[in-house]
Amino acid sequence: MSETRSRARHRRRRTALVAGVPAAVAAAGVLAYGTAFGAFGEDARPRAAAAAAPAWARAVADGFASVDALGQNGTYGGRDGRTVTVRNLADLEKYATAPEPYVIVVAGTITVNPKGREIKVASDKTIVGSGTSGHIVGGGFFLGQGVHNVIIRNLTIRDSYEGVWNDKEHDFDAVQMDGAHHVWIDHNDLRHMADGLIDSRKDTTYVTVSWNRLRNNNKTFGIGWTPNVTADLTIHHNWFHETEQRNPSTDNVAHAHLYNNYLQDETGTGVTSAYGNYARGGTRMVLENSYFQGLNNPVIKDATAGLVQRGNVFSGTSGRNESGGTAFDPKTYYDYTLDPAVAVPALLKSGAGPRSSIGTTAAATTGAAAAPTTLTVAKDGSGQYTSVQKAVDAVPAGNTSRVVIQVKPGVYRETVKVPANKPHVTIRGTGAGRKDTVLVEGHAAGMTKPDGSGTYGTGGSATVAVEADDFQAHNLTVSNDFDESRNQHVNGHQAVALRTAADRIVLDGVIVSGDQDTLLLDTAARDRTGRVRVTNSYVIGNVDFVFGRATAVIDRSVITLKKRWDGTSAGYVTAPSTPAGRKGFLITRSTFNGSVATGSFFLGRPWHAGGDATLDPQTTVRDSSLSGAVRATPWSDMGGFSWKGDRFAEYRNTGPGAGTASGDRPQLTDAQAADQEIADWLGDWTPVVE
Repeated sequence: MSETRSRARHRRRRTALVAGVPAAVAAAGVLAYGTAFGAFGEDARPRAAAAAAPAWARAVADGFASVDALGQNGTYGGRDGRTVTVRNLADLEKYATAPEPYVIVVAGTITVNPKGREIKVASDKTIVGSGTSGHIVGGGFFLGQGVHNVIIRNLTIRDSYEGVWNDKEHDFDAVQMDGAHHVWIDHNDLRHMADGLIDSRKDTTYVTVSWNRLRNNNKTFGIGWTPNVTADLTIHHNWFHETEQRNPSTDNVAHAHLYNNYLQDETGTGVTSAYGNYARGGTRMVLENSYFQGLNNPVIKDATAGLVQRGNVFSGTSGRNESGGTAFDPKTYYDYTLDPAVAVPALLKSGAGPRSSIGTTAAATTGAAAAPTTLTVAKDGSGQYTSVQKAVDAVPAGNTSRVVIQVKPGVYRETVKVPANKPHVTIRGTGAGRKDTVLVEGHAAGMTKPDGSGTYGTGGSATVAVEADDFQAHNLTVSNDFDESRNQHVNGHQAVALRTAADRIVLDGVIVSGDQDTLLLDTAARDRTGRVRVTNSYVIGNVDFVFGRATAVIDRSVITLKKRWDGTSAGYVTAPSTPAGRKGFLITRSTFNGSVATGSFFLGRPWHAGGDATLDPQTTVRDSSLSGAVRATPWSDMGGFSWKGDRFAEYRNTGPGAGTASGDRPQLTDAQAADQEIADWLGDWTPVVE
């Protein structure tokens, strides 16, 4: 491997802070933001040019397709071009082969003629199905030598089968790549083709294949056709169902990272698996947390290949199951988070394949994308407004369509309130990362208001207060930098950074930073629903710093435990005040960390606000990594109420702070955990990032 390629694999994260960033946020910089989980690393690339487009048109790859190399900075497809909708083969070919970047939305079924034809795709393209309606029938796509930066997503590609199971006459693939690089194949349904579903050939590299259903096929996913050991591929969260061979067959691949895949061969069908994952030739493969069910020869390797297995589950399998030799550390090249192997079948049965939320907004019209209303904020006067609140004030009352407030990098010392009569508001930082745009103020509950009308109170101390439904925040920091050490005379140190009191709130890619009572997740009234989805974010604090009566999910995020103002380590993460019969807080697939003393923090305690004994507070922490700072008895009483009378539990947590089931540390059973998934919290709401 050349020195140039070796260097290119290591993506450098942005670490510089904007001048004037609050000390709490600056100190948190040592936590390596953007490196804790999965496809969370947007910090390295600005995306302001296309910020108004829907989220699926701006989506970028994770895994090896995200690595900067060969002159290409990750894989983002046609994000920088127009969005067009196609409904026939001629238009699909016109835009797929064009030299300009395009986001091409396939709306409806396109039948390829002649059968088996593979549409040639040029560089800088996103080809995406409109919800579940985008079908390519009887043909597929071809990416030739040097083609790069291509996304094939959310499509059903099917039915070029010519009636011969082991067909050696017809090379009719769903996706064939010969010498391409930086390709992302995601959330597709690939099935029943005459040859391969995916063929990655002739040194094709920097490829990620994720969240696909591959089914009812013989030669499923082949990688190789080269003597060179240079290709790098990531294959994760794919459901291989009733596929006989090449699941995948991986020949001469320098770095093959396979994780969280589900390989399923059902008995009594016409398909019997020959083998599962196969490391051939000079391949170096890492195979993690995948689930193999009913397969013959689930994992095999050549004597010349290196294959490292860890965390996989084998149910009803037989025959060869092999590993040996050395491979590589995937985290040398990119960041990712593993789901537990036992959760993979249910996860992929519900999540793999085309999604109705992808490719389906008013932006997907023939010609230029129709963007939501956009307002810009910049401290230097280069935007429409110089403060975020002024932009919120400009949103019309009762608006029925999304208004995106784009906030340029800078520190905005102000309070922001989004009133209940202004729904569908998005506040989005346009910087390269979430630390570039900071909304900050330093009010505390016991401080007197400037007009002398009393103190702020806990809720009134919020830097940002959201009272409108369907609010979203992305790519920014919300902070309360109240200085406890200098304000010991103040009676009431609760200092909220962000308060939500509405329904269907999305917080994605944000930092919420404070000390006591950082993130207040509330509802508009006790009898009102307030659902919140927090993803890919950081929440920083020390006492009850996630609290309130909302129904909230914190997923794939980092909970950072912070020392008190006097340097001591002691605190509580959650303080739910959940009404009876509602869901409270679910923290899942997340990481608890922070530079605090071992065994100094509780995961939570029950907040019976106002001494209300009818409340039934709930926090569940599951499938998360707990640092040693978490106490061995992680739940605490509060205000005369015992936590044992409410709903506090864990499930399958890991790390030095995790523990086994006991009377002081309840763990959910598998059956109980099945009823405490994200979907149980969100109900009929499917959040879509806009």
